[in-house]
Amino acid sequence: MKQAVMTAPGKIQFFDVEKPAPKDDEVVMQTRRIGVCGSDIHVYHGMHPYTGYPVVQGHEVGGVVTALGRNVSGLRVGDKVTFMPQVTCGKCYPCTHGMYHICESLKVMGFQTGGAAQEYFALPADNVLKLPDTISLDEAAFIEPVSVTVHAIGRGGGAEGKNVLVLGAGPIGNLTAQVARACGARAVMITDVSAYKLDKARQCGIEFAVNTAQENLGEALLRDFGPAKADLILECVGVEGTITDAVLNARKGTNIVVVGVFGKKPQVDLGLVQDRELSLIGTLMYQKADYLKAIDLVTNGKLSLDQMITHRFPFDRYLDAYHAIEASKGEYLKVMIELN
Repeated sequence: MKQAVMTAPGKIQFFDVEKPAPKDDEVVMQTRRIGVCGSDIHVYHGMHPYTGYPVVQGHEVGGVVTALGRNVSGLRVGDKVTFMPQVTCGKCYPCTHGMYHICESLKVMGFQTGGAAQEYFALPADNVLKLPDTISLDEAAFIEPVSVTVHAIGRGGGAEGKNVLVLGAGPIGNLTAQVARACGARAVMITDVSAYKLDKARQCGIEFAVNTAQENLGEALLRDFGPAKADLILECVGVEGTITDAVLNARKGTNIVVVGVFGKKPQVDLGLVQDRELSLIGTLMYQKADYLKAIDLVTNGKLSLDQMITHRFPFDRYLDAYHAIEASKGEYLKVMIELN
């Protein structure tokens, strides 16, 4: 079978390797869709601090079960599936206190251990989730990033009945805004400096889309949310400017969830955080309950996902996907790799 290996930053080579057979507690899936995410792009550029080379990418995945280990139950050959890419120790404090998603020795398939960028992929059955037949392969590959946003919103206390502000209209920001709306938010505002990404957010049903390069965020909040402003803020960029916007424009007592991954250490006005009793809340990945909620949202048609797919490439043109991202000058959302 073919396996795509990122051998160094900016380089992908294809190798012929033996098709895997499942161990007793494993599932073999045929990989059919792979979503390219921001962290994958960091690996492509050699900027991911926790990933070495060579590495087999692929953690946003939709596939079909082709073989089962003898101890596996609840799955059948032919089932449409996705998987949780976490590899945890099961022994550390977080793992033994219900927080396995922040395991002290956490590894993630596609980063610190091999992912699904290959025609067939063997992995523990406990990581695999069966999907309804009504979910498309494209939608299956969205379950992982949707789960990120479900977990993040939960960390902030939920969205139901709240005015929700999402800073950043990239793929995770767009999905965060959509999930907030689907989870009963009173109103959702999304911000960015890219007219393209804001247009995409509007196409996905986000009512208030504000270009902060052209409009004052504080004034927009007062106009669209009223004097109470936002009840929940989610920062989905990971740069100093947006976390500053979050703190400066937060109503007293607001939860601010830090979803974006910060490559550089930001300066944050902790005086305002203290004075306004703001809560800065971290979020990392997800748990199985978040996956199940994500599957429910997608199954019930609560999210606009097709509109987010801007590029498609066959598996043998994996590297071209990264070239297209570079050439797009930021005018892309979700890039899909297709395996047939």
